[in-house]
Amino acid sequence: MTNVPWLIQGGMGIAISSWPLARAVSQAGQLGVVSGTAINSVFVRRLQDFGVDESLQAVLDRFPLQSVVKDVVAQFASKRRESSSPYRNIPMLTLRSSQRSDDLLVLATFVEVALAKEGHDGIVGINLLTKVQIPTLPTLFGAILANADYVLMGAGVPTHIPGILEQLTSGQAAELPLQITGSASGSPAPSLHFDPARYLSNQVLQRPKFVGIVSSHVLATALAKRSNGPVDGFVVERPSAGGHNAPPRGQITLDEDGNPVYGERDRIDYEVLRNLGVPFWIGGGVTSPRHVEEAFSLGAAGVQVGTLFAYCHESGMDPAVREQIIKHVQSDSISIATSMRASPTGYPFKVASVEGTISDPAVFDSRERKCDLGFLREVFVKSDGAFGYRCPAEPIAAYVKKGGSVEDTVGCTCLCNGLMSTCGLGQVRSDGRREPPIVTSGDCIDDIRTLLSVNIDYGATDVIGHLRPVTVERHQS
Repeated sequence: MTNVPWLIQGGMGIAISSWPLARAVSQAGQLGVVSGTAINSVFVRRLQDFGVDESLQAVLDRFPLQSVVKDVVAQFASKRRESSSPYRNIPMLTLRSSQRSDDLLVLATFVEVALAKEGHDGIVGINLLTKVQIPTLPTLFGAILANADYVLMGAGVPTHIPGILEQLTSGQAAELPLQITGSASGSPAPSLHFDPARYLSNQVLQRPKFVGIVSSHVLATALAKRSNGPVDGFVVERPSAGGHNAPPRGQITLDEDGNPVYGERDRIDYEVLRNLGVPFWIGGGVTSPRHVEEAFSLGAAGVQVGTLFAYCHESGMDPAVREQIIKHVQSDSISIATSMRASPTGYPFKVASVEGTISDPAVFDSRERKCDLGFLREVFVKSDGAFGYRCPAEPIAAYVKKGGSVEDTVGCTCLCNGLMSTCGLGQVRSDGRREPPIVTSGDCIDDIRTLLSVNIDYGATDVIGHLRPVTVERHQS
């Protein structure tokens, strides 16, 4: 397992796993990962707040299509946003999104990965959600242009991605079948199409390694067998991991607090994973060297860690939100609920109970339902056969008018706007109020106390040093 990292820093979105965090982890010899979720909106909002500094300009100068750079910078960085003013949004992505939308996705991803790779020779990956379909192809290509070393994808079974990576690396056009709600049986599913030709000159591109993020040996086996190209590894996330989780297999039952109950069918068979013949990492609840040793003993190449990195000073989390959580953890514990309702995707979603965030019922009830980023919208077939877009977190009347069920809207929140606020890029509404954040975290959030006891402003290298077992070199040889 030479050159295989023993630690993968989790790809926490939106923008919690930003380039400063990924760079710090990569500089320390492990796999730093940037989040690709909503990367186009993150990029243009950063431009509105901070403009273009020297380090960003140096990366922009390397982008192969300078007309795109000039267009985006002129549109979003020519004038700084006042803190009380709303951000200028970009159009929500659709099946007929413009070339300009694709260009922005390619550029934004290129910048994020390139900045993470600056100043060291370590490895950098990008994390995408399979559920977020429309931006996938241009986002992947932007990462390839920036020489990303790994692509990690979960929240679905991304069987088409390994082959697509090979096509894009070879400069070929690629197609990704689109999941549609309510499409007629027997009718061909539409595909998303992306041609990288306009960005190519004489550069030689390198195919990133592909790592599937799964919840079980069953899904890992299915991905290995059904993929249209090589799968280079797996991250196996246990239910204690933060963010989106896979639902329990079989009929779903809930405990008295509304959390899904995982049973024997959800037990991971590590022998099956070992027999797949590629490295795998274990994620969820990894907070000590003992957990890393346990992963090694099960045959894993190492671990994936999110929660400990989410609260280090290189994290992309809004410093005010991060400091609030750190102070809370120092004096008390924070409860984590696995909500079956919060995410528009329908996947279980971990929500931390933090005052002033969406987890607070008063905050949830006072927020105006609005869907103006649209990354988690589903594509559906309307009665006339045309395609439409809907989200259970949008205004209820609008969702029902599009054929959605009222029941699906109960407790559903806008993760796009909430998570954008958590990373300090929340929209300012017409009444002057800022979108409230939503904090997602693994079950073991209180375990950051161990790091806080040494340094309240701990960094990524502190996390790695804390987790590093004494036998790590032996397991990597």
